[in-house]
Amino acid sequence: MKTDGTTYTNFTGWIDRPEDLQPALHRDLTCDIAIIGGGMGGMAAALRLAERDQDVVLLEAEFCGYGAASRNGGQIAGAPGGDLRMLSLQSPKKMPVMVKLAENAGHYVEDLMKTHDIECDYVANGLVWGAVSPIMMLRVRTQAAILRAFGGQGTVGSREELGLPAGFVGGMRENIGGMLNPGKLARGVRRALLASSATVFEQSRVSDVRRTGSGVELTTAQGTVRANKVVLATNAYGGEWDITPQHLSTPLYVIEIESEPIDPERLAELEWTSRSGIITQHQLMTHYRLTERNTIVCGVRHAQRGLTYPLPDRVPDPGVVRDMGKDLSDRFPSLSDVAIERAWGGWIGITPDWLAIAGQVGDNVYYSMACNGHGLCQVPYVASQLADYVVDGEMSEDLAGIWSDVSEYPSSMSRLLKPFVLRAVWGLDRFNDSINGSKTLARRRPRRRRHER
Repeated sequence: MKTDGTTYTNFTGWIDRPEDLQPALHRDLTCDIAIIGGGMGGMAAALRLAERDQDVVLLEAEFCGYGAASRNGGQIAGAPGGDLRMLSLQSPKKMPVMVKLAENAGHYVEDLMKTHDIECDYVANGLVWGAVSPIMMLRVRTQAAILRAFGGQGTVGSREELGLPAGFVGGMRENIGGMLNPGKLARGVRRALLASSATVFEQSRVSDVRRTGSGVELTTAQGTVRANKVVLATNAYGGEWDITPQHLSTPLYVIEIESEPIDPERLAELEWTSRSGIITQHQLMTHYRLTERNTIVCGVRHAQRGLTYPLPDRVPDPGVVRDMGKDLSDRFPSLSDVAIERAWGGWIGITPDWLAIAGQVGDNVYYSMACNGHGLCQVPYVASQLADYVVDGEMSEDLAGIWSDVSEYPSSMSRLLKPFVLRAVWGLDRFNDSINGSKTLARRRPRRRRHER
């Protein structure tokens, strides 16, 4: 696909920036509970604490929903993502918890939309683990068997049975979840938060977090917040402060691209009848989805490592965007003349075991990390569970299953996700694509259908 006229942005292509930016913190204040980070996790925690009549202050460096909350592919997943073979080997005791947590998280976000009347183009058509070759279909079936073994559910089927485009052999559709506009979802949660009793300061980057006596002090450019308890909802940015457990987050920069609007008749020729979002079973997965504005959004395929803090605010690499555009042309050959209209990207954090984590440092600092590419719904769900624990001191079963109170995590994930390793994995995925027949498959089927007509 053509990328000559692509617009690059450091925000998101899903929605415009809000016009009602909240003022920055310009004074010193005290509160019972402070939250750092205004993504889906921070907003969900603050909203839950406000519902429970807590004195809560939220500090966000940009504006609520600026980061990964609105930059992702809009996938409401009902099962853990990633390579379940690897995850089941390294964390067998945690997998049953994660399968149940993922299902509960999907329902939580559906309820969140209903409770706060959030219109975000949600379609409950499932998320498909797609196979682009017969070999990859074997992996899908293996993954589906592992999911079932841990109590999960999914429907394995052929391309025709699942309503997938011609470039796919088949896959497994999750029974819970679907697709939505994540920018609209984040904006709706932000609207609900601003209407609550929580105090929200945007444009208030926290430069330091430290304990002072029995409390915690948060420093910004023009004011401080002294709180009895603090919740860190900082995703990839947690490594900026010494108070965060070491090696909690390994930051990766990932990209989304979106095509120009495509004629509905041309989209119909793809035979993507389910309009379900698709994630491939590559080592570095690629996801594809149709939108309500008749575009195709594609994401990940590449992941670029962040090595130092603070993480830079950047736009996508044009070379990576060109590669992703080439992938779209390979996957959907009949649309190779379509232009990539926009590209955006952002930082996500990967936990030490690639699964959701929540924990506590000392008596009064709490944190959660729950995305890891498993879809956006685990983040607010875990954060809301954490908020209840902060108030009651009692954990839900889901929260207890992912809880940790260590001050330092193993550095294995940080060592594994080195830039040269990520490049090597990308190369391995491309080599496999070159020998598994997936490109030929994508080209052959549309020609056969046109001949038959």
